[in-house]
Amino acid sequence: MEFQHLDPILHSQLRLAVISLLMQQQEAEFTFIREKTNATAGNLSVQINKLREAGYIDVQKQFHNNYPQTVCRITEEGKAAFNKYVKNLQSYLSIKQK
Repeated sequence: MEFQHLDPILHSQLRLAVISLLMQQQEAEFTFIREKTNATAGNLSVQINKLREAGYIDVQKQFHNNYPQTVCRITEEGKAAFNKYVKNLQSYLSIKQK
């Protein structure tokens, strides 16, 4: 059995948590993601930017009731990357011990 490559973008606990949330929700507002991940706003912002640069999420900044709002949406590329990551991670979990 050969170990498969694990995507370094998704192999970060916080980025994996963000993508996992978006796999379930399709889109989520920044404060929702921050609350669910218990991340600081600064760290979450950096990690969301890395996911956006990789093409895994789209980020839309808008105003809602005169307050700035950031909405994150998973892309088709992000869904494919997550599914591949999970499949490749399973290659590590399926190694049988002697």
